[in-house]
Amino acid sequence: MGEIAGFKQFDREVAPYRPLEERLADWRDVAEPMPDDRVQVQGARCMDCAVPFCHWGCPLGNIIPDWNDMVYRGRWRDAIETLHATNNFPEFTGRICPAPCEESCVLNIDERPVAIRQIELNIIEHAFAEGWITPRIAPEPTGKKVAVVGSGPAGLACAQQLARAGHDVTVFERDEVIGGLLSIGIPDFKMEKHVVQRRLDQMAAEGVIFKTGVHIGIDVSLDELRHLFDAVCLAGGARQARDLLIPGRELSGIHFAMDYLAQQNRRVGERGIVGEEITARGKRVVVIGGGDTGSDCVGTANRQGAAEVIQIELLPRPALSRSEEMAWPHWPMVMRTSSSHEEGCERHWSLATKRFTGSEGRVEKLHMVRLDWSEPDEQGRRVMTEVKGSEFTVDADLVLLAMGFVHPEHGGMLEQLGVELDERGNVRASKTYATNIPGVFAAGDMRRGQSLVVWAILEGREAAHHIDTHLMGNSDLPLRDQ
Repeated sequence: MGEIAGFKQFDREVAPYRPLEERLADWRDVAEPMPDDRVQVQGARCMDCAVPFCHWGCPLGNIIPDWNDMVYRGRWRDAIETLHATNNFPEFTGRICPAPCEESCVLNIDERPVAIRQIELNIIEHAFAEGWITPRIAPEPTGKKVAVVGSGPAGLACAQQLARAGHDVTVFERDEVIGGLLSIGIPDFKMEKHVVQRRLDQMAAEGVIFKTGVHIGIDVSLDELRHLFDAVCLAGGARQARDLLIPGRELSGIHFAMDYLAQQNRRVGERGIVGEEITARGKRVVVIGGGDTGSDCVGTANRQGAAEVIQIELLPRPALSRSEEMAWPHWPMVMRTSSSHEEGCERHWSLATKRFTGSEGRVEKLHMVRLDWSEPDEQGRRVMTEVKGSEFTVDADLVLLAMGFVHPEHGGMLEQLGVELDERGNVRASKTYATNIPGVFAAGDMRRGQSLVVWAILEGREAAHHIDTHLMGNSDLPLRDQ
């Protein structure tokens, strides 16, 4: 694959970030484009490892060594065909996937892994630039109608696969734009929205119908939907945010991260804000939660002109490198620094928020305590204890709760449908993605819980195969393990 010893000859390289002062002044992508010729060199770093663990580490089963070699040899058209064989939306994963494939790359044992995500991004951008991304219209319609509820990556992948199988597909979205968190939750500095729109244009040309501002279970009943369509796929995501129910939670100035991020996305898209205005301008901002959503809040607050930004995490500070408990090729819980962190942010770990206080109904302080964590037991679990006498306060004008999502919203659609839930509160579905309601399927975060974009795309593709089989008796749509 590539150069036999390319991993020894060439260093790992990915696209650099734009200068800090420049990117803080706008909402454009933080990364500079990387020229194709330099990406071809990165393809040469892919070694001829007997077992491609990158393929194992990718939920989609992307055929990574093959398209790495194709890029190195300038076979861009073959590369996009190979990439699209397993991934409907490499322009999304090439930007916002945390790249578990790179963590499982053989070079990551003691070297720097192949820049797989960068190569993937250049493949799809090269294909768009060349005009190769065109509608793939089914040769014959089946006459079957499918409703997809939710337009995030799972719903979109399911819809595109089913449309290409010849079904009439309608995607329902309760928000005013298609894309789910791709359009509402992900800041433009991580993925500009024209990236989503050009793929939606392709899908519309393939026959997919998009309906926005339709809240299934409220605006349209599930009974009506089931009457109008031969099958329904629930792909609404896990949008029930984890709350912090402590004294003072009712104070003004404390918001869920997704409310904050969605509002800024609407500003950037010039669509007008919904509800109370939330802005970090001139404020002391505290972000509770150390994950990607928290990082997105940090980057957004810095661009809005926050006076200071602090991010706090309940868990202990991650290790700087792999340990025996995080042995290759598994995903390691190590310290990760995003572009947003580099733009300005104090980060703190092993802290618990005990209460909020303020005056005139607005938050002013967080009352914190330091935590001590035990070593992991045989199951990897740690025990948390509060450090006596470690209480202190943090000043804040704006608090953003970015502690993840617990499960799908149960009211409305799911309650009306009577769908069974699992022990975590997600929609229970079989290996064929079927729920307990005949003709109703579930995919994505709604079925598996909060997860990665790459898992969402896989779920949508797999659900489409089983829905197609349900409607037609068999399916030519691919499955991951086929």
